[in-house]
Amino acid sequence: MRSSLYNVALAKSTIVPAGARSTTTTGATVDRMTDEGGFRSALVVVHTGTITDGTHTVAVQDSPNNSDWTAVADEFLQGTEPAIVAADDDKVFEIGYTGHERYLRAVITVTGSPATGGIYGAVVLLGWPRKMPPSRA
Repeated sequence: MRSSLYNVALAKSTIVPAGARSTTTTGATVDRMTDEGGFRSALVVVHTGTITDGTHTVAVQDSPNNSDWTAVADEFLQGTEPAIVAADDDKVFEIGYTGHERYLRAVITVTGSPATGGIYGAVVLLGWPRKMPPSRA
């Protein structure tokens, strides 16, 4: 097997890129036990388009059961959860997750009463599955 990220990583969408957002967005759940055995690491990637106004603060949440969600403690994050503003057009932000909970999602809280908001999406990049390479649909 040729060595590449394709053989050890799988991207799952949590916030689908859509029209401009001006209110808080809770991402879809990403299950780290996907693909018969689970993934040992995760990276949340947020990609911005045009941000016109407001502050869009990213938070990573985890859950043991897909019902009880909590903000991930800083000790289990690598990097900083960004507060995205108009100066952050067309940027990529990465937040590593070193915790042990099964489920992950991104939540982006919007403050500042924006008129038009911002365009962005987020994926969770799952890495180092117990069974390699990961299955792709």
